[in-house]
Amino acid sequence: MEQKMKELIDDLNIDLANEYAAVIQYTYYAATIKGIHYEMFKPFFEKEIPDEQGHALYLSEKISTYGGTPTTTPAPVKQVTELKDMLMEARKAEQDTIQRYKTRIEQAEELGLKELAIKLEDLIVDETEHFERMERILQDARFQREFAHQE
Repeated sequence: MEQKMKELIDDLNIDLANEYAAVIQYTYYAATIKGIHYEMFKPFFEKEIPDEQGHALYLSEKISTYGGTPTTTPAPVKQVTELKDMLMEARKAEQDTIQRYKTRIEQAEELGLKELAIKLEDLIVDETEHFERMERILQDARFQREFAHQE
């Protein structure tokens, strides 16, 4: 296997591990959110899970198509219990994913893998929407006041 393709497969496996982690992260947050924010944020976190699962399935299939073996090991997930920390961790994970996918697009284009590059653009759109949702909540003045009281 050509070295550049091997590097792409290895990097797609890192992306896959992080998509698995996102499923775990959002599942954990939905299951552990408590108190006054439960009614609003349990469905908010649950809504993210199917997108991340779809991303994982796509990446697994591509890795296999390109001759690799999809990982079954998720990236580590930091366990947090406060809503602010959940939102901040999720926002960071989404931001990191966007950056990785931008790099992956460059790799795909270099290898002439147009379909992969286009699909990664679609995944960036999804991840950007997720990031922006977290960002809007964290920037809301009401939440900032509440979070300031918790610190």
